[in-house]
Amino acid sequence: MEEILSVKNIRKSYGDITVLDDVSLNVSTGEVVVIVGPSGCGKSTFLRCLNGLEEIQEGQVILDGKVIDTEKDDLFSIRERIGMVFQSYELFPHLSVMQNLLLAPVKVKKRNKKEAEAQAQELLERVGLLSKKDSFPRQLSGGQKQRVAIIRALMMHPEILLLDEITAALDPEMVREVLEVVLDLAKEGRTMIIVTHELAFARAVADRMIFIDGGKIVEEGTPEEFFDDPKTDRLKRFLHSFLYED
Repeated sequence: MEEILSVKNIRKSYGDITVLDDVSLNVSTGEVVVIVGPSGCGKSTFLRCLNGLEEIQEGQVILDGKVIDTEKDDLFSIRERIGMVFQSYELFPHLSVMQNLLLAPVKVKKRNKKEAEAQAQELLERVGLLSKKDSFPRQLSGGQKQRVAIIRALMMHPEILLLDEITAALDPEMVREVLEVVLDLAKEGRTMIIVTHELAFARAVADRMIFIDGGKIVEEGTPEEFFDDPKTDRLKRFLHSFLYED
């Protein structure tokens, strides 16, 4: 597969605190990379560095062979190409579902409104939410809001989709409906980088697993290698801790 994203030796600090320490990663077109690790290890910060939401102190993020320069490049166009879905949905509360979905494609990208609306309706139907197109976010469940947030990202036709703990704020019964959408996107061949604490989902969706701890990549491999034959004691302890979760 062709390489679409390359991360080379990036470092990210907040004052004296180093959050990412010499992290490198290559991602191929159509690959699903899942990142796991303990809270505060730098997973979400890593995603935010990829599309310029966080500045890096050292290293490079290279998209399609071109280094992203957060000082010179149009960051909005970068974020179109590297879309992101957040844990907190980020929907506009005063806009309906359809208005949320059309805002960026029509107002920013100047796409034809009817064409964008047709795409939005098709995507809403795929995730079982077409009947909610005129509803407002306050009228939706958490799982419904998150599915709308995923569609909103897809409306911009991103080359890479970043998903940051998208089920962390959901009740358990709502998690499955969101994860099924992501599994369908993986089957389509979408390039995705996913941060999650849902290990069963990670195993089902990932082409490659990454374990980050203390701002470093400690171990990586296929889901089978990662879960069935972990190499480092640190990953073994991390996976073992989930055996005792109720």
